[in-house]
Amino acid sequence: MTRWRRRRSQRGQSMVEFALVLPVIMVLMLGMIEMGFAINHNTSMVTATREGARVGAALRNGHPKCGLPDDALSQAVDPQIIAALEGILVSPGSPVNVRQVSTVELIELDENGATTGNKNTWASSVDASGNPTGTLLPGSATQHLYFAPQGGGFGGNWAAYTRCGSAPAHSIRVKITYTYKFVTPLGSVISAVGGNLFGSGQITMTDQTTMALEPPTP
Repeated sequence: MTRWRRRRSQRGQSMVEFALVLPVIMVLMLGMIEMGFAINHNTSMVTATREGARVGAALRNGHPKCGLPDDALSQAVDPQIIAALEGILVSPGSPVNVRQVSTVELIELDENGATTGNKNTWASSVDASGNPTGTLLPGSATQHLYFAPQGGGFGGNWAAYTRCGSAPAHSIRVKITYTYKFVTPLGSVISAVGGNLFGSGQITMTDQTTMALEPPTP
């Protein structure tokens, strides 16, 4: 009888220990899975900002030379940057939900790598069904981008026609701000065990790439 009671007590103790350890195991397991998903999203963002910065650095003001007035070519520069970036984000291999991209910023840096205060901000622009309603894709009369300049105009104070790669060369920085929503119930599990970290089930992710503007044609 005593031996039976001892075994029953040990089984009960094991159940209590398992109940205490289980939430920790779940948090660790879900954390590793969620990290994999987050890294995958971030990889697409890195590729997108690189592509946008590359296009922006190559196009400069839309002309081979600097100092030219504002025209249709210079006005098409920023939409082409956004189109290049967007093309990566919506590609078949990208897990990014383009509707969760809060902003795309095009920022000017001086020859020392410091921001000049000039930047243009593009914000998500979709309808209730998630279809793009932003600026028209350059060269198209019907296809819209998923983004539009924030506040109208070109979205800030950095007109494309003023950009030039002449020494001292300035740079363009392309920055994405993205709301990553958890794929797993990690936030709910953490909340259930008394934590408030990631309780909303989402985090804000950013990525940026900077490239020097290409020099003009001699």
